[in-house]
Amino acid sequence: MRTKIVAGNWKMNKTATETASLLTELSGMLPDTGARVMVAPTFVNLAEAVRLMVNSKIEVVGQNMHFEESGAFTGEISAAMLKDIGVEAVILGHSERRAYFGEDDALLAKKVAQAIAQGMEVIFCFGEELEERKSGKHFEVVSAQLKNALFALPGEAWKQIILAYEPVWAIGTGETASPEQAQEMHAHIRAVITEKYGDDIAANCSVLYGGSVKPGNAAEIFSKPDVDGGLIGGASLKADDFMAIVEAAS
Repeated sequence: MRTKIVAGNWKMNKTATETASLLTELSGMLPDTGARVMVAPTFVNLAEAVRLMVNSKIEVVGQNMHFEESGAFTGEISAAMLKDIGVEAVILGHSERRAYFGEDDALLAKKVAQAIAQGMEVIFCFGEELEERKSGKHFEVVSAQLKNALFALPGEAWKQIILAYEPVWAIGTGETASPEQAQEMHAHIRAVITEKYGDDIAANCSVLYGGSVKPGNAAEIFSKPDVDGGLIGGASLKADDFMAIVEAAS
């Protein structure tokens, strides 16, 4: 059985005080659920977030990391730094990192390899732009992103991989892929993995949907057979909304 996962990506939001307040609220509201619940505060608040959630089932994850173990990379964070404060998973490949900071498949392949080597879980993000979907290239684009960044990994490493499909045209726009579009792409993703790694790895990898998931649409999206939860943006910043989405995944 694949694990249901709801992960909140807080992006560049919430001060230390606001982070503590929201985490306390979320922890107090967390339902009895079989789903894994994750939050990704900004780097400067990670250590305190881990401390606050030490007795909670809410997992604290990082939003990014560098591909080198250490060195002269001003402003960057290494896997070892994350692990040392108790962060065991990291989001890599988010569409905003690709769009605003020029991260491409080759760079992301190095980041993923470093995270895997350091024993971390990776929430790997990928997805097509609006023009790519309109031109009918969305399956081709998604296949290439997966193959270029992940297909050098040995099969064993896929135990540390969580996939997050982000139709870029549905992030922060209020647009959402229909549940049928999400299911169609998630099924395609599993088919691509099956071709390289076989049915077992494809069937056991959790594939999340990330594109304007809200309390009102979460249950329908999550009900699709190949959708294993969501990577949540704006709705993860409001306790009521995020917990409603967690309930939907349960």
